Amino acid sequence: MTAQSRLTLPASLGTYLPGTIVTACVVVAAALLMAALNLVPLASPLHVPDFAVSLSAKYLSYALLALAVDLVWGFAGILTLGHAAFFALGGYAMGMYLMREIGTRGVYANADLPDFMVFLSWTHLPWYWYGFSVFPFALLMALVVPGLLAAGFGALTFRSRVSGVYLSIITQALTYALMLAFFRNDMGFGGNNGLTDFKDILGADLHAPLTRAVLLVITALSVAGSLLLTRAVLAGRYGRLLTAVRDAENRTRFLGYRPEHAKLLVWVLSAIIAGLGGALYVIQVGIINPGEFAPGNSIEAVIWVAVGGRGTLSGAVIGAVLVNLGKTLFTGLLPEFWLYALGALFILTTLFLPRGLMGLRRAPDTDRVMDEPAPVTPELGVPEDGA
Repeated sequence: MTAQSRLTLPASLGTYLPGTIVTACVVVAAALLMAALNLVPLASPLHVPDFAVSLSAKYLSYALLALAVDLVWGFAGILTLGHAAFFALGGYAMGMYLMREIGTRGVYANADLPDFMVFLSWTHLPWYWYGFSVFPFALLMALVVPGLLAAGFGALTFRSRVSGVYLSIITQALTYALMLAFFRNDMGFGGNNGLTDFKDILGADLHAPLTRAVLLVITALSVAGSLLLTRAVLAGRYGRLLTAVRDAENRTRFLGYRPEHAKLLVWVLSAIIAGLGGALYVIQVGIINPGEFAPGNSIEAVIWVAVGGRGTLSGAVIGAVLVNLGKTLFTGLLPEFWLYALGALFILTTLFLPRGLMGLRRAPDTDRVMDEPAPVTPELGVPEDGA
């Protein structure tokens, strides 16, 4: 047997997936504690300030984007540099609802048109804004629109067997093209300024401490739910198939599987999770503009995953929270040097901690390999009738 025919067993499936339950519980417990402490009197030494609650919810929204990236990069081997597109689309869908919620409280007091449309002399609401005055519809669109874009994009690229650096460049081009499109005023999404000046959600004041505390808990529950969902998907037969596609796509195809179908499913699921993160992000920060499509945001998400631990799920959440916390602290002291620090962090992680922070707790036997014709076929199961 040659070195090229060795197939590394996916350490994440056996070592890291059980830890996702613990991570989900910790995220929810921490959010509940922080929300409760935020509601105690200001004079109390236990009081958590409002800005800390908003920042924590923002970090957890980013954690959903990191989880989406880890799902495709860590388990399917697809290095995406364009997941910010799905994140931003989810954000715009929620932003459209929040803009419709303003109603007559806007600068121009127009019940039908958002302020930026009145300013640009629009006379009627575009058809694609219909329905966004209803919260369930907006939330559904925050998931469906990124999912549909991912399905169309993935079907074309995976069927054409585009992979590696070529696929990464195409994903980057996708989000850059969307950024340029949303910058246009005639797109009907606020142009360069985007959507902002939100007032409330479902009748609750977005700036009220109680609303912020509830949103933090909801975001934490979303992260926990996404962790458990992805764990359930990856822990079964499909997860083993996906990692086989990642490690030996040609061999998996030889067994009768369709790697493009396996990759498409996880690609769409990751886009939906990213869209959910974008929707929650907009509620927390109160603005969404085309800058969220910037390719640099997707690259940052990749760094979060690398720092936390690629292919671990929990590592993506931990990496997103820690790196963004570091960004907040670092930019408060030396804002002009943050990008240099981020680049240095990525280089140091690659050189000295290739498995990320989660690699520090890696079990000793997770690097074992299996030789041909070993358990590849029994592990995955031979498909019937070549399906």
